[in-house]
Parts: sequence; structure tokens; C-alpha cells
Amino acid sequence: MEETGNNQKDNITKLEGRVIEALPNAFFKVVLDDGREIMGFLSGKMRLNRIKILIGDKVTLEMSPYDEKKGRIVYRLK
Repeated sequence: MEETGNNQKDNITKLEGRVIEALPNAFFKVVLDDGREIMGFLSGKMRLNRIKILIGDKVTLEMSPYDEKKGRIVYRLK
């Protein structure tokens, strides 16, 4: 079996934004630094460690190149 170098993690882009609205089921509306408004959801590690996200928090998101409207919140900045 051959291992290809094209890994799913290679295509992920990291962006920063600010939370503007909290929605049900750990979803958030986030405005990115470039002005786009996307839907963000909490990553599994943040749910397990019970990290709270509030309106106005600056967050780091991981986005897939396939869906420009959704991103996974992986870090809460100070």
C-alpha cells in the first residue's frame, strides 16, 4: 500500500475573527478579519475542556477549502 503526500490537514487554512452572535448547539456567527461573515462551531477539544466562548471574543478558526461558509473554532484568543 502506497502512502500519498496529500493529507486532509494540508488543505486547512487558519483564520481569525470576532464572535458577533451565539446560536444554539455551540454554533456562533463570526466576522473574519477580512469582513466575511461565517458560521463557526466548537471543536471537540474545546467542548471536552468546557471552554466558554462569549460575544466579542476573538477566535481562531480552521476552514476547509470546500465550504467557505463554515469553520471550526479551535482557539479562543485573549
